[in-house]
Amino acid sequence: MVTVASSARAVVFTNCTLVQPGVGIHMTTQQNNACLAEFLDFMNRKGLNTTSQRRIIAEAFFELPGHHSLEEFYQHVIKRDSGIGQTTVYRTLKLLCDAGLAMEIHFSDGITRYEIAKPDSHHDHLVCLECGKIVEICDPRIEKLQREMAEKYGFKLRGHVHNLYGICKECRDKAAQEG
Repeated sequence: MVTVASSARAVVFTNCTLVQPGVGIHMTTQQNNACLAEFLDFMNRKGLNTTSQRRIIAEAFFELPGHHSLEEFYQHVIKRDSGIGQTTVYRTLKLLCDAGLAMEIHFSDGITRYEIAKPDSHHDHLVCLECGKIVEICDPRIEKLQREMAEKYGFKLRGHVHNLYGICKECRDKAAQEG
């Protein structure tokens, strides 16, 4: 089962731009700063404290491409500030999701992962069932077909999640050598 939790606002994905296919969304310093400013603005609008720890966590999140579990991300954060607790990291990730700047993704392994949510960087995922490798993909032909299918059945798309599960080449090669 695959689910995605995202922002409070609906996002319609219409184009496919991915800076580094297969690696994750990688943003420039300018984009990082814009996302951080948007997060701080969200915090202010909600009347929440913009602590230095929350700021460090948000900066670390926008600088780290890919799909990361809470534990993986927490290990990244404590390299910047070892005084930040895992609960603070978790709560800040939830706030980033509420602000529409992060997405929770649940693949078949049951581990919640987080990735940057940007409407202009839509992508789908190939997931290896053996090693857990995640490759981001985007193909305009697939996107067009999905829109056509939605229209055929009378749906107005607001977004989608498309994950393909299989065994990556490295795991197949390793199995062939062992067997």
